[in-house]
Amino acid sequence: MKYYEPELVLSAKFGADPKTFRKQMWPFIHALSELEYQVIIFDNCYKGDQQHDCLLSVDGTDFRINWTSKAFYSHKFKGCGLWYEVALNILTGDICWINGPFEPGKYNDLMIFRIGLMGELDEGERVEADDGYLGEAPLHVKCPKCLTSDPAKKKLKSRVRSRHETCNKRFKQWKILKEVYRHNIADHGSVFRSIAVLTQISFQ
Repeated sequence: MKYYEPELVLSAKFGADPKTFRKQMWPFIHALSELEYQVIIFDNCYKGDQQHDCLLSVDGTDFRINWTSKAFYSHKFKGCGLWYEVALNILTGDICWINGPFEPGKYNDLMIFRIGLMGELDEGERVEADDGYLGEAPLHVKCPKCLTSDPAKKKLKSRVRSRHETCNKRFKQWKILKEVYRHNIADHGSVFRSIAVLTQISFQ
């Protein structure tokens, strides 16, 4: 996943034929992805909690796929992709929530937030996000263009968003997510979750 070389190249490195390599590779990726429930823990949002009403930052991240469909079209890179929602502990940077994949041509950040993470928040709890989530501000979201946004905290909010962008960059250090994904898109969720698990472990 790190280098996303062709199967012929990878199988040769491991001294196996491509068919055998493929049979061994995907069960390993699926097993690694299932560690999500042991490694990416929602209650980690309470780590370092100082009784603030905003414990998480949330953002979407998308990855290119070799597909042709209006439902999967992403305006970000003018091609098809898959979209995931990721939430981090604001204070520690722990990955506390992942959700997806979604079709970027059908769902935007706010829609995904409403059908998932928003329902997990405690009463009175909000998330830090960009202006794509403005539709749920100020009740569930703090974002720059919200009328209740505190200008004095602009630098802090920028630092929070920067940390989130750094996490997304960590995902794309894996070429299988950086390059156009060329395998079965039904397996993409397992690939992303595997990398999210490894990224979270690297934070610990």
